[in-house]
Amino acid sequence: MSGAMLFIKEDLGISDTEQEVLAGIINLCALLGSLAAGRTSDYIGRRYTIFIASILFMLGSIFMGYGPNFPVLLLGRCVAGLGVGFALMIAPVYSSELASAKSRGFLSNLPELCIGIGILFGYISNYLMRQFSLKLGWRLMLGIAAVPSFALALGILAMPESPRWLVMRGNIVKAKKVLLQVSNSEQEAEHRFKDIKHAAGIDEDTPDDINVNNVTQKNNVGEGVWKELLVRPTPSVRWMMIATVGLHFFEHATGIEAVMLYSPRIFKKAGVTSKDKLLLATIGVGITKVFFLIASTLLIDKMGRRRLLLISTAGMIFALAVLGFSLTIADKSNEKLLWTLTLSIVATYTFVAFFNFGLAPVTWVYGSEILPLRLRAQGVSIGVAVNRAMNAAISMSFITIYEAITIGGTFFLFAGIAVIAWIFFCLFLPETKGKALEEMEMLFTKKSSRNVVAQTDDMS
Repeated sequence: MSGAMLFIKEDLGISDTEQEVLAGIINLCALLGSLAAGRTSDYIGRRYTIFIASILFMLGSIFMGYGPNFPVLLLGRCVAGLGVGFALMIAPVYSSELASAKSRGFLSNLPELCIGIGILFGYISNYLMRQFSLKLGWRLMLGIAAVPSFALALGILAMPESPRWLVMRGNIVKAKKVLLQVSNSEQEAEHRFKDIKHAAGIDEDTPDDINVNNVTQKNNVGEGVWKELLVRPTPSVRWMMIATVGLHFFEHATGIEAVMLYSPRIFKKAGVTSKDKLLLATIGVGITKVFFLIASTLLIDKMGRRRLLLISTAGMIFALAVLGFSLTIADKSNEKLLWTLTLSIVATYTFVAFFNFGLAPVTWVYGSEILPLRLRAQGVSIGVAVNRAMNAAISMSFITIYEAITIGGTFFLFAGIAVIAWIFFCLFLPETKGKALEEMEMLFTKKSSRNVVAQTDDMS
């Protein structure tokens, strides 16, 4: 959207306020989509929830590709936003519920990596499609997303359902078959199956070839889950929700959306003026994002979630402070300074690198793995709703904020928030590397909380 925005403003003549609304509305709609997706996935399953997300993506892309005026374009962003909410909630849950403990970080991070690759392809297509006419170019940039959305809708129907959701619904026969498909050995499948049945409240002696019809209705459809999550949570669930919501809050409160969505404006402030060079600079952002997401995907199960997170946030603090400094000097200077331009671009790429090395992947992996089975889908949906709310708040207010306190001052503000985030992660996030999903509740007990830092650092 960042590249298309350059041409939309020129073609449709929209104001800065309309740009902010167009940028942020997708996240407000994603907030609603994520809240709906939690309950939906408990009713119809993880797989069909992904199918719904794909259809919403496709419809939104078609509306945006048509986009004869601002209202229709806005409608397309809203429909796509609902799809974003569904997808962001269900993708990490589905991945974590299929994966074994040893490879869960790697597999749960793949959706985030694919998003990064998609963003990079979007930047590249923006650059290539700039050669088309003004009216056609940006519409192709947005409408082409309907193609992979359609492919995903077809592909997900060939994938297995989450074995944990099947057990929660009492369909233990099919769950056993899925586990045999996705496990490395029959012994591993048996061990995982035993843990899942125990977590779902099914007697371990129940025969594996008979479906269970008396799994509690509360577990089946998620009734009472909101009360258990928010009104009367146990101490361990309360800690899990604080960790989940805190991660999703800080992921966007530290300013990544401002960089990804408004990077052309940032580079323009630093001194890059032509549209071609602005689009090329954003491709650099996309390449940096993908490279460090690949690195984090390979390292997350070796280094652990906590260590990646702390290294990532510390690097973000440094990069944001440097970016704030360089943009402040560039803003106050009456002439173009090559060193501030270079420093701004390097600081931007450094920020994107550190963000995608830790905070970006860990937010989605960690949030989807710590909650108990009966609470997972709707607990993750609350985290994603907070994530989208912060995303919308940043994307819809960034221009207004930097006009009020300068663009350099805005990034100093983000640096300060990142310091608070680092302290929060130190205090509230124990290491989950190598733990089975069914072991998380024990990890987040009051007894273990006394030695979070010592224990998790030893595990790392």
